[in-house]
This record gives sequence, structure tokens and C-alpha cells, in this order.
Amino acid sequence: MDRLDSMRLFVRVAELGSFSAVAQQMNVARSVVTRQVAALEAHLGTKLLARSTRSLSLTSAGASYLEKCREILGLVDAAEASLTEDRQTPRGHLRIALPFSFGIRQLMPMIGDFMAANPDISIELEFSDRRTNLIEGGFDLAIRITDRLEPGDVARKIGHSRSVVVAAPGYVERCGRPHHPGDLIQHECFGYVLAARTSWPFIIDGKTEWFPVAGRLEANSGDALLAAAIGGLGIASLPAFIVDTAVREHGLEILLPTFSTPELGIYAIFPSNRYVPHRVRTLVECLVRRIGHQPSWNDILPQG
Repeated sequence: MDRLDSMRLFVRVAELGSFSAVAQQMNVARSVVTRQVAALEAHLGTKLLARSTRSLSLTSAGASYLEKCREILGLVDAAEASLTEDRQTPRGHLRIALPFSFGIRQLMPMIGDFMAANPDISIELEFSDRRTNLIEGGFDLAIRITDRLEPGDVARKIGHSRSVVVAAPGYVERCGRPHHPGDLIQHECFGYVLAARTSWPFIIDGKTEWFPVAGRLEANSGDALLAAAIGGLGIASLPAFIVDTAVREHGLEILLPTFSTPELGIYAIFPSNRYVPHRVRTLVECLVRRIGHQPSWNDILPQG
């Protein structure tokens, strides 16, 4: 029994919570996985996993051993990489989860340039605005945009944005201009389905306050809401990275410019606190350089 291989396998089983899922990922029979974990338990003289017909869970010994395995495997990976990465060209396959609008509008040109500069790297992209389980999905990296990280997220901040309230000039002429966030309840305001909120946040006297909104249109796509706003159907609250071109080139108006909104952090999320492969770190560093501390899309944000 190779101890390190058995530890890696145990970690994968613990993270996925299934022998079958690990076997499928490895393209081997389920019995191969169960036998190797059983051999590790026999070597340690203790049960690491509590098995039932419907579930798999860590024993107390297994939970403790899992954390130690992660630390040991991380050190092994880092030690090996430190001897080779400075001389190596980044190579391998990357599976990345991206949010729709930000991914297509802002990240695709950066990823294209990254691939041109790193011909030994292949990339698979999955676009979704829903929160993705990186371990279950087999992802190396996710880009997530949020005003707060979830407990347990292993992340690096690569940029930021804010939402702005926008409408077409035709809508403003027809329905009037809100002068305070409290006026929004009198207007046709679009809803972003995944936010599951009927109010929009603004910073008032240094504190975040939520103001109720209502409207007949909801969508799970920021670009769909942008199109509706350009068409004069109502008011949208969207991140600057979605509306910047429409504001600069198509006359979309920013409403309530004296009322700021909470910052949205743009994060690279890693599957765990284990060693991050060279190809992943190379991509993240590229994104940090390209986005910078003051992304160009934030130029449309009202100053002051």
C-alpha cells in the first residue's frame, strides 16, 4: 500500500462523500476504492468512515485524520513543486466555473490572451451564476462575485465593482426620475432572480440600508435585465461591469448618482486550502494584473 496514494484517495472520498463518485472520477470499479480505504483503516487500526446503505460520514478519528492528510499532502505537493516550477512552463488542464455576464464580457478576452501566452494549457469553462460546489464538480477554480464570502471559502480577491441604478432616457421622460432610494417603490424595477430579494441596498450615512422595490420583470441574467433597461421597460440595478458600455455608448442613464451601493468583491475561489497547482496560480496572477486595483468598468461610477 502506497501511503500517500491512500491518503489522497481517502481525502477524495471524504470530500465527495461517496465511493461511487470517486470511482467514477478515477474511472475504476467502486470495489477498488473501497478496498484501498479499507486497507488504510486496517493499517491505522481505526475506522475513518461510517458507512450505511444511504450515507457516508467521517468518524471523529476520520475527521481528525482528514485535516492532517490535507496538511501533509499540501506540504508534499509544495515541496515537489518548489523544485520544478521555476523551470517549468505552466501546463495541464483547467476546469473553471465563471459567472455568465462577467465571464463573457470581461474574462473571456483575458482568458484568450492567457491561452495564447500559455499554449500548453487547455481550459474548460462552465458558466453559471449559481454557487458551484468546486469539489463535487471537479473544478480547479471558480470566479465568484459577492458582497460577502461564505464560511470556509478559500479565496483571493482579484477585483471589485459596485452596482448602479440605470434606466433609458425614454423611461425617465415617461415615468419621472427617482431622487431618493425610497422613491424606487413607485417605479417599475427589475428583479434578479438569484438574489431572491425585493429590496436594493444603498449606503446611507455610512450604513447599508435596504429599500423596497417592485416590478413585473424578473430574470436570472444581468444581460437580459440590461436589455430590458435599454428598451425603456424600467429600472435595473446592475454591476458596473455589465452596464459600462451601455452608459458610455448607448445613453443609458445612471440614476441616484449621489447614493453609493455596497462594494461587490470579485474573488478567485479555490476548492480547498490545499496546495494550488502552478497552472492555477499562473492564471490567477494574470487576472490580478489585468483587472488591477481600479478596473476600467468602475470609471462610470459617480465620484464623491
